[in-house]
Amino acid sequence: MENNKNNSGAALAKKMAVSLVCGLVAGFAFMMLREKLNASGNSALWKTINDLLFQDITAEGAEQAFGIFYIIGQLFIKALQLVIIPMVFTSISLAIGSISDTRTMGRIASKTLFWFLLSSFLALLLAGVVGYTTFSMGLFNAHIEGLAEASGSTGSNPLNVVLNIIPSNIITAFGSNGAVLSSVFLAIATGLSMNVLGESRTATMRRLMGEVNDVVVVFLNFVVTKFAPFAVFVLLTRTFAIYGVDYLKPALVYVVTTVILLFVFLLVGYPTIVAVGAKLNPFTFIKKIANVAVFGFSTSSSAATLPLSIKVCTEDMGVDDSIASFVLPLGMTINMDGTAIMQVIATVFIAGCAGYDLTPMELVVIALLALLASVGTPAAPGAGAVILFTILSGVGFVNDKALLAYSLILAINRPIEMLVTSLNVVGDATSCICVAKSEGLLDEEKYNA
Repeated sequence: MENNKNNSGAALAKKMAVSLVCGLVAGFAFMMLREKLNASGNSALWKTINDLLFQDITAEGAEQAFGIFYIIGQLFIKALQLVIIPMVFTSISLAIGSISDTRTMGRIASKTLFWFLLSSFLALLLAGVVGYTTFSMGLFNAHIEGLAEASGSTGSNPLNVVLNIIPSNIITAFGSNGAVLSSVFLAIATGLSMNVLGESRTATMRRLMGEVNDVVVVFLNFVVTKFAPFAVFVLLTRTFAIYGVDYLKPALVYVVTTVILLFVFLLVGYPTIVAVGAKLNPFTFIKKIANVAVFGFSTSSSAATLPLSIKVCTEDMGVDDSIASFVLPLGMTINMDGTAIMQVIATVFIAGCAGYDLTPMELVVIALLALLASVGTPAAPGAGAVILFTILSGVGFVNDKALLAYSLILAINRPIEMLVTSLNVVGDATSCICVAKSEGLLDEEKYNA
């Protein structure tokens, strides 16, 4: 049985890798085709190709488009999002409800938050130092022309996330994937309550939630193993095909700086935390978590990647189910290192474009706001760039040039958001392993296999 799981996991990893390479090649080929057709006066032909394959059919003016790649990609992501709330609620409730010793549960929660905060602090420190150095060198003093002001985005106090933790209505907590934090609170409250009542008085509820969780896992395994490789190809091809070269040229410094930082933290930061914090082989970690990172990159959604993260952490790395089902869903909602890095660099970039002065103290405020805003960022594609506006409002970067720079970020940020998601999901797995190792709930033989 174990060999079958390992073989199927290896086969899925190979398929995902092939899909990644094919998606990148096809995406760049379509992007070059787009540039060639537009430059040669055949923009009508590209529009036909775009309408047939890549067009967002929900956009205004796309009533006659087919958008085949868009439809396939959205169906896949929605199939994963469909079970986010029931999976998070049942897995956390059962995990907490199964811990009879409340002191043990409190210890696990404390350790989880410690590793989340440590990785976030290191990520923000790296982003702050590099961002301020780049700003001081004048590399973010870009001239942005020909862009319309950003519209449809409103700022709000990042502390609102605290108010939204406890829902005023139980239906709102289960009615939207954007209310995952409320579902986490209800799951924790339910698990604690079941602990107080004991197994005999909550046997029916435990069995019901266990069966719901089993159904969710079967559904997700089917979606991931059967459709994920093809969906990864479709999502990547469309992402790169819809961005012309002219849209990738502006803010090259922002893109390069952010991508380098994200790769450094992904390939150096997290393996170092695993090596020092859990005293495990970091190269084994990189090899086994690569599948999750690629999946997160292709879907640009931490929520959509959660099922695969749980599967890899438990089956490939030897993390106990009770730890993985508590740490990973919680990390999906509040631990977003990649989002925090991107938002710090983006805010500093916008400050440079808009002519604002930036002091080290203002940078600290930006980092704190980025931490709060990343906690409140929905685990869905594109959410990080939208939440970025709350940080701009918090530090007062809202003049016309700032809004123009912000609209540029929205235009070019999709590939960066994909890499950001890879960091977010790998960061959750890193904390999960460190917590499991400290609790003696990590099968090191399975990890090193």
